[in-house]
Amino acid sequence: MTIKIDYNKCCWKDGKCTSCSCGSCNGCVEICHTGAITRNNFVKIDKDKCTECGVCIDACKHGAISLK
Repeated sequence: MTIKIDYNKCCWKDGKCTSCSCGSCNGCVEICHTGAITRNNFVKIDKDKCTECGVCIDACKHGAISLK
């Protein structure tokens, strides 16, 4: 199984959060205890660091992350 990101649902686009006016996000990156998720222009998961624990799935308010 692998953690997947649906970029159509993801709120982080072009280096900013598009779901709120503050322009920042407090979700998958902050909850990941292994540092496997980074956020620059888009959200990226380092599969070598990811333990597939699923906390990022629960943290994503937009349902953009899944385990497949």
